[in-house]
Amino acid sequence: MEQFDITVIGSGPAGYVCAIRASQLGYKVCCIEKGQTLGGTCLNIGCIPSKSLLHSSHLFHQASELNQLGINFDNVSFDLNKIMKSKNESVESLTNGIEFLFKKNKVTRKLGFAKFINNEQIEILTSDNSEVIKSSKTIIATGSEVVSPEGVIIDEIDILSSTGALSLSSVPKHLMVIGAGYIGLEMGSVWSRLGSKVTVIEYADRILPGMDQEISDAFQKILIKQGFDFKLSTALRKVNKSNGSLSVSVENNGQTLDMDCDKVLISTGRKPYTFGLNLEKIGVKTNDKGFIETNQHFNTSIENIYAIGDCKVGPMLAHKASEEGTAVAEIIDGQAGHVNYNTIPSVIYTAPEVASVGKTEEELKKNNITYKIGKFPFSANGKAKVMNETSGFVKILSDKNTDEVLGVHIIGADAGNLIGELTIAMEFGASAEDIARTCHAHPTLTESIKEAALNVDNQAIHI
Repeated sequence: MEQFDITVIGSGPAGYVCAIRASQLGYKVCCIEKGQTLGGTCLNIGCIPSKSLLHSSHLFHQASELNQLGINFDNVSFDLNKIMKSKNESVESLTNGIEFLFKKNKVTRKLGFAKFINNEQIEILTSDNSEVIKSSKTIIATGSEVVSPEGVIIDEIDILSSTGALSLSSVPKHLMVIGAGYIGLEMGSVWSRLGSKVTVIEYADRILPGMDQEISDAFQKILIKQGFDFKLSTALRKVNKSNGSLSVSVENNGQTLDMDCDKVLISTGRKPYTFGLNLEKIGVKTNDKGFIETNQHFNTSIENIYAIGDCKVGPMLAHKASEEGTAVAEIIDGQAGHVNYNTIPSVIYTAPEVASVGKTEEELKKNNITYKIGKFPFSANGKAKVMNETSGFVKILSDKNTDEVLGVHIIGADAGNLIGELTIAMEFGASAEDIARTCHAHPTLTESIKEAALNVDNQAIHI
């Protein structure tokens, strides 16, 4: 029986980072992955392919509007097959990159489904074979899977998850998106730019329910201008598919409405994927929603078994999962591995982008924390003006007494990169004044961050 110091189940952003870091620390490491390629959902059917389509569709949309800047094109068009080919090449390159990193760091990769026999023995099952390995410590990093509403069967042909929406062979005339979260709005943006009519059905009374309200309200107005149709406070009742036709039945304020469409994208959330692991038999506890319960050091209820990433409680974000992968490897090594969950940024890669880190205004109110607000619009920023990207603003929330930055929310061009500066600032306990007194290059979008920080104390220069 082959023996390992550490075995990682799953090779997504949590698992592959954990496996590599553990190997760097000198451990004999095995990574078990059920898929043919490494990288998990993120690299294969999530973050990377979706951003490829978002990038390509954004470039097409920009090209269609370049005449506003004096750059003229006739009959701008796109080739969907080439867009998909570019996406697939990006995915292949990055998954092959992880294969290389595993070889470089001497991580043993095993293909198959993992099943715990006990807390130290794991059976690896394939369609025609099985083997048992022994591991002193095991990290569960099996990720998450799509949640489908009751009675709705995802066939990835007409009724899609994000996986199917990433591989459509033609542009739908009318795409119905169920759920106004990150994934639904990103995929809706892709197909809207390429010509689809997009209708978004959301049960809550606002889009992006967990986001700062002011940001989500502003974002919704921008998306409406882009052609999105939103039906909020609306419940999905049924998806009807028969004889080649597709319709969605929804309910709002007691009124039922049936709408025809070409494709339906189910984007109502994700749940932990722990199928077949045999957790209950060996005593690994999960909560009522199936998430694996852990302590602050990522131990499950079985001391030598850990859990990281989407399968445990916490934000379902690839970068958060990777941080946990590094942290747990270092904790096992006796180091002080740690993840600061107050400084985990989140980004929506639409146009404009939306990014945030830290507390929302609503969370501060709920926790009775007194705060100050500084805002600055991109319409007053020189670089945004010349880029013709003036939508949105920067919003900084700081403690009223100490001026420590508690949360930052940005809607605007390149917000996903801009949020990095604020994440570092918060990690070091910076005040709004610290940011305001830091020289920012001109002309850049980052000057809006400085101005928002100045505006926390009503000192902004350019508004």
